[in-house]
Amino acid sequence: MIHVTSISNPRLAQAFIDYMAMQDIHLTMQPTSEPSLVELWLEDDSQLSLVEHELRHFVRDPLHERYQEASWQTGKSGTLFKYRNNLNWSTLKNQSGPLTITITAICTLVYLWIQIAGTPDVMNWLAWPNGGQYLELWRWVSHALLHFSLTHLLFNLVLWWYLGSQVERKISAGKLFEITIASAFFSGWAQSLFSGSHFGGLSGVVYALIGYVWLTGEISPKRGISIPRGLIAISVIWLLVGYSDVFSLNIANAAHISGLIIGLLMGLWDNLRKQKNQEYSK
Repeated sequence: MIHVTSISNPRLAQAFIDYMAMQDIHLTMQPTSEPSLVELWLEDDSQLSLVEHELRHFVRDPLHERYQEASWQTGKSGTLFKYRNNLNWSTLKNQSGPLTITITAICTLVYLWIQIAGTPDVMNWLAWPNGGQYLELWRWVSHALLHFSLTHLLFNLVLWWYLGSQVERKISAGKLFEITIASAFFSGWAQSLFSGSHFGGLSGVVYALIGYVWLTGEISPKRGISIPRGLIAISVIWLLVGYSDVFSLNIANAAHISGLIIGLLMGLWDNLRKQKNQEYSK
């Protein structure tokens, strides 16, 4: 048997197993030490290339009706695993990591600081450098911690938690740190060209994670990270909304675009390099 991939949703994993079973390919699902994370194992190693081909389609759209139909036809709408209520602190902690939690906590504390001290005072400490502040190196990334409304904060933190936790758990905390620092700097620099130092938010980093996770899921599905197509569509629509100025919102368009580009470039570099290293090791 050979390990194919790990999936963080046993129900979706079972749907993929059922779909492959209809093609006479037998996969088995095994639990791991992490809640809700399961591993898929292939019985016949010679079928690996076909499974990987189908897996690439699956990670792009795991909710496609063909997988649900496969479960109905095979009579396996459930799985061997018992599902527990995942809306608790222990499960959320296990499904993320120290860096994901730390950034979430810091952004929340900074938002509370803004509510108490006022936006100008906090901006004086954390905003993108202006004038003679360029030697205050923390400002090159600390602008990402600033959020000026509860909606702004929650939207960014939900996506940060969802995408950042995947990178931290499936790849490494170091990689998440690299993406965060690089995208915070370059998205901040790009946005400063249009709005000076009057901006803030984690959205540049979030868009970098969207690009990185999407491209990694496309190129290297065995790494176990992916993003639903629906979320990709929403992200693109939001970019278009920002540039069209339909709702007269103050959106950091340059930060979003530059963050997305950085995430795609880092994803391309990491995955192509990993594939090349694997070829050399054979």
